[in-house]
Amino acid sequence: MDMTKAFPAAVLAAFTVIASHVVAQGGPPQAPPAGIPQTPPPAGRGGRGQGEGRGMATFPAQQRPPGDPELIARGKPLFVANCSACHGVDLRGGVTGGPNLLRSPVVLMDQKGELILPIVHGARAERGMPALPLPDADVLAIAEYIHSVVATARNQGAPPESDAPLPNALVGDAKAGEVYFAAKCSSCHSPTGDLVGIGSKIPEAKALQNHWVVGGEGGGRGGRNGRGGRSSGTGTSAGRTVTATVTLPNGEKVQGQLARLDNFLVTLILDDGSLRTFRRDGDRPKIEVKDPLEAHKSLPAMLTDKDMHDVTAYLATLK
Repeated sequence: MDMTKAFPAAVLAAFTVIASHVVAQGGPPQAPPAGIPQTPPPAGRGGRGQGEGRGMATFPAQQRPPGDPELIARGKPLFVANCSACHGVDLRGGVTGGPNLLRSPVVLMDQKGELILPIVHGARAERGMPALPLPDADVLAIAEYIHSVVATARNQGAPPESDAPLPNALVGDAKAGEVYFAAKCSSCHSPTGDLVGIGSKIPEAKALQNHWVVGGEGGGRGGRNGRGGRSSGTGTSAGRTVTATVTLPNGEKVQGQLARLDNFLVTLILDDGSLRTFRRDGDRPKIEVKDPLEAHKSLPAMLTDKDMHDVTAYLATLK
């Protein structure tokens, strides 16, 4: 074969295949027709709105341009007066069971009230949304206000940020809490001992309440790192040692820090640091576990809201 003739033919064939592939993929992008505004591509990875290094949000309601501030200001009192009873002042649903507008597909797809307007005028009356005798201008102002709130919402339909202060957990009776503490807690704790100054050490009421209910900073399931004495075998419960005594069939008793306890094995850490493991068969050998936080683990099931708030109020006075 004459290679000088075959080579140009091969190049031509390859070029033909590449060109047909480009055509199949739609070819290069075409310029938009004259007169149609172009939307610049989003910068960055996107997010809940525009910002430094971030592009437009992916939610339709947050891709719309910001509304007229005057129209939003007009729509807010209209929404509160006509809509908040069903949809809530924060749009998450009201006392009469209206839907959450932060997650409403209608709100997310609406741009300038075109989807909200017919619903307000009765398009969903058979589904429990009564018609409201509002002029179109008022409805459009309400829609603009709704969009202004949704645009500030966070992930998963959470409510927008608020300047309102956090609710105060100090709503209990400190005197009643002192009585409860003396009756239920004083056998293990003392306001002049382990709890001295706890009101100053943990000044935030909610954190103080969580702290004493679970019996310390670790939490009710075994500590800050999620390590519990019985379930994972660390021998600690919120920083306190969990011990066990194993009574063997011959009467021998072995004591140590509990390292592991499940349906098949029990492992103890002995005083010299060595490990000793025993196979379990039902309730044999006999095992007695001593967990300093056992009472706190059962406390949430017995504790009433009033008692919890009262004790928190009392502990807050221990400065």
